[in-house]
Parts: sequence; structure tokens; C-alpha cells
Amino acid sequence: MATFYSFKEGVSGFKRARLSSIITIFTMTISLMLLGLFAIIYRNTNSIIQSFRDKVEMEVFLSAELDSAQTAQVKTNALSISGVVSAAYISKDDAARIFKKEFGEDINTVLDFNPLPASLKLRLSTEYKNSDSARIVHAALSAIEGVDDVVYRKTLLEILDRRVKIFIGASAAIGATLLIAAIFLVSNTIRLTIYAKRKMITTMKLVGATRGFIRMPFLIEGMLHGLLGGALSAGLIWSIIYLAKTFISAELADFFAVEIYYYIAMVVTGILLGLLGSGWSVKRFISENIVLQ
Repeated sequence: MATFYSFKEGVSGFKRARLSSIITIFTMTISLMLLGLFAIIYRNTNSIIQSFRDKVEMEVFLSAELDSAQTAQVKTNALSISGVVSAAYISKDDAARIFKKEFGEDINTVLDFNPLPASLKLRLSTEYKNSDSARIVHAALSAIEGVDDVVYRKTLLEILDRRVKIFIGASAAIGATLLIAAIFLVSNTIRLTIYAKRKMITTMKLVGATRGFIRMPFLIEGMLHGLLGGALSAGLIWSIIYLAKTFISAELADFFAVEIYYYIAMVVTGILLGLLGSGWSVKRFISENIVLQ
């Protein structure tokens, strides 16, 4: 009975503050939709950035005087360095074939000899594919006896690191702003409902109703705001993505791929935001001083 009463009173809050409820649901829908679209962009941008990082390799050029045993020792020493997960040996002949494949010229024909050095191509673990960690690995590799030079895409990693920091900072700021706005709107609407019911709340307090019993309808109302806002925003995002896929190539379709759990998460997020907003308002405005006025 108490649960049914709380739910009925929560729904009735829509009727008592119909305009503010509509505005709140509309604004929550827009906020959650923007937040959802931003999350999709954030996730896919991270995937693109990671794909660039995955292409970063270190190439260790070996001294021409090294024999096979010394070369094997250099490879062993390189693999012992933290962050190095694999090492592929590229001989002088392999280097010449790669040169011919990339430039269309036979280096032996052009120069009558092969000046390309043997090398090791190293692959780094994911956590080492940033400028600071790569710099440490570079220094350790350069110190190995028999290594002439170590090269990698240092500038690319530095640019990625700078852009990622800016992107994460901007993402956090935008996301926090949208979340706070949604919580504030729900809280403000619940506050209006509390004010409209102030005499009834006073009567309930006087006859001994518990705080939990009084608060529950307002919490349910806030959750309903969030549920409707989350469901509408999920529907709008689904529609936007569905329409976008009709105008883009198949290669770009993966960029807009969104799993079903993403939409569920949006609805759950809306409910949680509604609960937080209503909970904050109830805690702040249902007090002895407010109720007894």
C-alpha cells in the first residue's frame, strides 16, 4: 500500500507542476543526448588515437661489425627492457627488399652496393606507447653495445599526448557541466512540487509519518523525470545514428556503431540523475522549518 501511494503521488507531481516537469524532461533529454553523442565521439576518437599509437614502432639500427652471435645478444638485451614485447630482425637484404617495395628502386643497382644497415624492429606494450615511456625505452636501447641508432615517431607521440590531455580535459568539463545541469533541473522541479505540497507534508508530519514515507514520492518523481529523459534521448540518438548511416560509406559505419547496452546505460544514467537531483532537493528542502511554514 505504501509503495502504491508513493508511486501515485510521484506521478501526481507531474500534474501539479506540469510545465516545469515538461521543461525538465525536455532539458534532461537534450542534456543526455548531447552527453551520449559526446560519449560516442569520445570513445571513437580514443579508438582512432589508439590505432595511431599501435603503429608506433622503434627501429634499432645495428653496427655493421656485429656477427650473428653478437646480433642475437643485442636482440636478447633489447627484449629484456621493460615495455619491449617483441623484436623482429631485419637483415641488410631484407632492408633492400623493403626499400625496393616502398620506392620502386633496387638500392644495389642505384649505388652498386647495399648501404642499408641491419636492424631490429621493436613493438612496445600499450602502456609504453606514450612520449615519456618511449623516451625511457629509447635511452635504454641506445645504451646497448652494438647499437648505432634508435629511431621512432617521437613527434607523433608528443603530439598525441598533448592532444589527448586537452581532449580529456575538455571532455571532463563538458560532461560535468551537462550532468550538473540535469541534476539541477530535476532538483528545481522537485522543489516546486514540495512547495505545492507543503501543507499536506505538514499534516503528514503532524500525524507521525516517517521522513522516508514523505520523501519517497518525490524520489520516484525525480526518477520518472530521469527515466523519460533517458528513454527519449536514447531514442533520438538511435534515430540520428540510423539516419547518419544512410549517408556515409561502409568504411565509416563502424565509427557510428553503438551497442544495445549503450542505450540501456543512457536510460539508467537518466534515472540515476533524476534520483540524485530529487534526493538533493528533498534533503535540502524537506526540513522542520520548511514544512511548518
